Amino acid sequence: MSSVPAPSHHSQPVHTVKAWWQAAPFTAVFALFFLVPLTLVLMVSFWNFNEYELIPGFTFRNYFAIFEGCGKLTDNGDLCVSLSTYLSTLKFCLLVWGITLLIGFAVAYFLAFHVRSPGMQTALFVLCTVPFWTSNVIRMISWVPLLGRNGLVNQGLVGAGLVDQPVEWLLFSDFSVVLAFVHLYTMFMIVPIFNSMMRIDRSLLEAASDSGASGWQTLWNVIVPLSRTGILIGSIFVITIVMGDFVTIGVMGGQQIASIGKIIQVQTSYLQFPLAAANAVILLAIVLMIIWGLTRLVDIRKEL
Repeated sequence: MSSVPAPSHHSQPVHTVKAWWQAAPFTAVFALFFLVPLTLVLMVSFWNFNEYELIPGFTFRNYFAIFEGCGKLTDNGDLCVSLSTYLSTLKFCLLVWGITLLIGFAVAYFLAFHVRSPGMQTALFVLCTVPFWTSNVIRMISWVPLLGRNGLVNQGLVGAGLVDQPVEWLLFSDFSVVLAFVHLYTMFMIVPIFNSMMRIDRSLLEAASDSGASGWQTLWNVIVPLSRTGILIGSIFVITIVMGDFVTIGVMGGQQIASIGKIIQVQTSYLQFPLAAANAVILLAIVLMIIWGLTRLVDIRKEL
């Protein structure tokens, strides 16, 4: 009759590391590089200042100064400078988001469903990343000889007889700013949408086709809903970058177009740090509200 061996008295219990100890390094990095700087910005936004120094304290002066005179229209019937600038920034954000979404979705759809070879998919995807091999400033400046008054585009239009004189709005205008934004940030929309599309079960497309759905019906009722996570992530990337950008608007707008990021950059250059911090807090609040609205449409935690 077999007997069950008695447990050894020398075996030691396995001590597992607690979950919060595992998360501690990441929490420390997050706090050091995100929460602490954000807290400092919020704190400085309530400070006072003059031409020479920052004065620690607590005042809403900076927030009132940003929207001073915005309770009524100007003599020309326009909004105050701050509201006009915020609306201008939102306008660029909406235009760039819409264009990058259309281009990013089309490119991702082509790569995911029309390119059959995995090797060709990889090659074309890497080709999309080629512009990122150089700096944003160089890519922006490359548009100047193309879109300038005496640039290649105007020379071609005049030479073809399409216009009598060079087109002025191609450069240092809203058009050139939006064009540069789309050129710089479309890749941030392509990557997450492509990743979502590659995870779609192809049998669902076959089932839709067998059920008599047209190509557009399959696209709208199957592919788009299953790609919404990538669309949301790409939208967050594009919106947050465009809302805070000031280099692109400064270069492509010829220092003639205002944005919130540009205002903050100018205020910091004049050592108006509390005023710049107040603008940064307001901008952050607007961006967070936009992201909150997007995440109400898609629960990204369930989709990932």
